[in-house]
Amino acid sequence: MGNVLVQLYKFMRTYRKFWLAPIVLGLVAIGAILIAAQGSSIAPFIYAIF
Repeated sequence: MGNVLVQLYKFMRTYRKFWLAPIVLGLVAIGAILIAAQGSSIAPFIYAIF
């Protein structure tokens, strides 16, 4: 996973595609929330958001 993020950063730096950073960070944040919600007591509240 870390290698993918490093390659993505190098791509954005080389081709000046810094507008991709908020999109990528948003997707990573949503993924982290969904992973954290698995099997926890906050799962119904997380699913209500989506």
